Amino acid sequence: QVQLAESGGGLVQAGGSLELSCAASGSTFRWSVLGWYRRAPGKQRELVASISPYGTTNAGDSLKGRFTISRDNAKKTLYLRMNSLKPEDTAVYYCNAHTFGNDYWGQGTQVTVSS
Repeated sequence: QVQLAESGGGLVQAGGSLELSCAASGSTFRWSVLGWYRRAPGKQRELVASISPYGTTNAGDSLKGRFTISRDNAKKTLYLRMNSLKPEDTAVYYCNAHTFGNDYWGQGTQVTVSS
């Protein structure tokens, strides 16, 4: 069983930065594919970025260069550094752990970018 808890969301002005964290419990963290997803109002959930157990990252084309995903296996923590934020980045951000065929989700953290 994996439990995930996001933090770091909030209100920021356009052009600003935020760093989200996702603290995990359980012994399988280091073997998990981890990801950040977001759901904007009225839209479907979308993948923001993912990172493999070996550190290989993947991000949406529109987010490359602005968003950076990273992980610290010793701290069992996933991060998302978001720079040059835009109002369209406003969403609830969720972390995900895909472990041995199972998906685990955090409760989400709200990010609001004002223009």
